[in-house]
Amino acid sequence: MNKLTVAVVGATGAVGQQMIQCLEERNFDINLKALASARSAGKVVKFKGQDIVIEELKEDSFKGVDYALGATENDITKMWMPWAQANKVVVVDNSSAYRLDEDVPLVIPEVNPEDIKKHNGIIANPNCATIIALVALQELYKKYHIKRMIVSTYQAVSGAGVKGIADLQNQVVNPDAPRTAFPYQIAYNLIPQIGDFDDDGISKEEWKMQNEGRKMWHDDNLLVNCTCIRVPVMRSHSESIWIECEEEVNVEEARELISKGKGVVLKDDPKNKIYPMPIDTTDQDLVYVGRIRKDLTDPTGHSLSLWCCGDQIRKGAATNAVQILEELVK
Repeated sequence: MNKLTVAVVGATGAVGQQMIQCLEERNFDINLKALASARSAGKVVKFKGQDIVIEELKEDSFKGVDYALGATENDITKMWMPWAQANKVVVVDNSSAYRLDEDVPLVIPEVNPEDIKKHNGIIANPNCATIIALVALQELYKKYHIKRMIVSTYQAVSGAGVKGIADLQNQVVNPDAPRTAFPYQIAYNLIPQIGDFDDDGISKEEWKMQNEGRKMWHDDNLLVNCTCIRVPVMRSHSESIWIECEEEVNVEEARELISKGKGVVLKDDPKNKIYPMPIDTTDQDLVYVGRIRKDLTDPTGHSLSLWCCGDQIRKGAATNAVQILEELVK
């Protein structure tokens, strides 16, 4: 049987590079095609000990390709997606361009793997903060049915790509170094804006948790209020999450459910200073969950607070896409 050919589109970006690494780690036996802009054409990436020459992304790039992993910005994705579709390539796309399209499944394999089968050539990868939150909450949602969430995200600079990482690295050395990814200095600072604001003062990033969560949980009544903050952390996002459920929540049972969740590690012993931290979740694929506690202001006992962390580049982007690809090729 001939090997499948998998293209990584945007192969030189932070997520594209991580996709290639994840494909190697998970021992995919494939022909890899690395696609990027003209300025990157001719460079070399390593895959399973072989040099893969990066090719310029063009209209004929998808001939002979079976699957593609997309790691480009929305406008670039919309340019090349018709080329892939014309060649009947099945695409797992990490941009937000198609996430809320009715005929495009939005998938976290630990949450809604059954939706993968509904694809018409495109499967969308959710927003990184949404992935980390829903993986942490999946077992609680199944047991207690979450009605409402209040979320504060503390998002690493990797969410802004290689320019975001460079900004932090440069500004730690020299706070006056030129800014390329953020409107303000990020080193030693927090920026309470990710994406443009609408007329109600809600940013694009803040809408994603609600809209994407509703789609993957198939729950149009889910309510989410989210505040997204950029923090001077290299690549792991952290989230403070409050949930309100349809029934009373038993805290010990909640801990037990979370500990058994797919892709989750329970880190919840605060008396011994054991709790999730972004530095501990960096460069691995699991979501750490801890600080699980009841809401003392809710006499009904329907509410719970927790804290979680996960690697934005890996589980929040590249690994999730590669996991979807694994399901596709089974």
